[in-house]
Amino acid sequence: MADHNNQTIRVGLLGLGTVGAGVAQILLDPKGRHPLLSELTLHRVGVRSLDKPRTLSLPPGVLTTDLAALVHDPAIDLVVEVLGGLEPARSLMLQAIGQGKHVVTANKAVMARHGAELFQAAQAQGVYVLMEGAVGGGIPIIHPLKQALGANRLTRILGIVNGTTNFILTQMTQGRGDFATALATAQSLGYAESDPSADVEGEDAADKIAILATLAFGVQVNRQQVYCEGIGGIQAVDLRYAERLGFQVKLLALAQRQGEALDIRVHPTLISQDHPLASVQGVQNAIVLGGEPLGEVMLQGPGAGAGPTASAVVGDVVNVAATLRADSGYHPLLGSGLTTPMPQLPTDAVQTRFYTRILTQDQPGVIGQLGTCFGDQGVSLASIVQIGSHEQLAEIVVVTHRVREGNFWLALAEIRQFPAVAAIPTVLRVWS
Repeated sequence: MADHNNQTIRVGLLGLGTVGAGVAQILLDPKGRHPLLSELTLHRVGVRSLDKPRTLSLPPGVLTTDLAALVHDPAIDLVVEVLGGLEPARSLMLQAIGQGKHVVTANKAVMARHGAELFQAAQAQGVYVLMEGAVGGGIPIIHPLKQALGANRLTRILGIVNGTTNFILTQMTQGRGDFATALATAQSLGYAESDPSADVEGEDAADKIAILATLAFGVQVNRQQVYCEGIGGIQAVDLRYAERLGFQVKLLALAQRQGEALDIRVHPTLISQDHPLASVQGVQNAIVLGGEPLGEVMLQGPGAGAGPTASAVVGDVVNVAATLRADSGYHPLLGSGLTTPMPQLPTDAVQTRFYTRILTQDQPGVIGQLGTCFGDQGVSLASIVQIGSHEQLAEIVVVTHRVREGNFWLALAEIRQFPAVAAIPTVLRVWS
């Protein structure tokens, strides 16, 4: 590794969208920030088009559309990747590492699927790959997991890690329209993309919990096996009923050890109103870590946008710069050690609680039938009550105790066949 003690550290920036512009703004205006920022130079910025109108004023000759030339430029010491998407981001980062350059990224999609490949390449080259901006926006979570919390035996991560879905659910809970209306509001305010599928289908949150589980438990997570369910099917009526029962509905990302397997999933979840996550509103993110001897700690903050994510990205840049200034040795804590695979718990074997809304003919004995069927499959009920009516049908809400998912779905398959059952519009999990 080159000696950087007395020379300017030159940065190549891939991407000048919302986050990229935020990163460039900080690097170009270091006054009043960390003193090391004044020793960094924004050498080149790679973009897809030179013609796109930009409010940011860059020095002449800095912009280029030749992204490969940027990562191969021998003058550049560190590459910041904020392009988003899997390709060409992954290939460009691997090329940068191959050229002996450090990499800072906010790309959760690449890191969730190809993180092990990137870290292995970085270890071989003796360079750093940092990714604080990939999870939680402005919340410092990656470095605490790798460093400050390193003495703990972590057993659980529970979080709201997608600001778009949290904003939509907050709008719906506050009576500001159905899902489609709340999504349109989120898009008009810039909280949701024109194609919001990665957010509302839970894929973004699944990327993030895969990264956090890898770091917290020191295991390799198969991103493709992370159970993922979005919020598109949630109806306002379920949010009202959840409140009446003492819950809030959140898109929850969860990873926990279950013996020798990992229970890792993303889905809408009823959370007790006295749980700290229940009060996390709007585009805020919050992550609860549980372990020994720490107990539980929650980190909360803005989860998206130019400011918070750029803050995390440039924090990583400063981290690399500080280490290079200190000495030229390799610091494994700044990277990420290679991890071993851990089997993921099959969905049918997961134990959780359920909330279910069932529409039935309004006739005697239906609740008894439902209770008997659940009981026959070993599903213990916390409550079963007719809570309202809908289009001349009785609306029955069932909340279970903890149960194996496989047993619950077997019971529900039988219940769907009952002549008195018209529909089962909602099934949600309950955190306990």
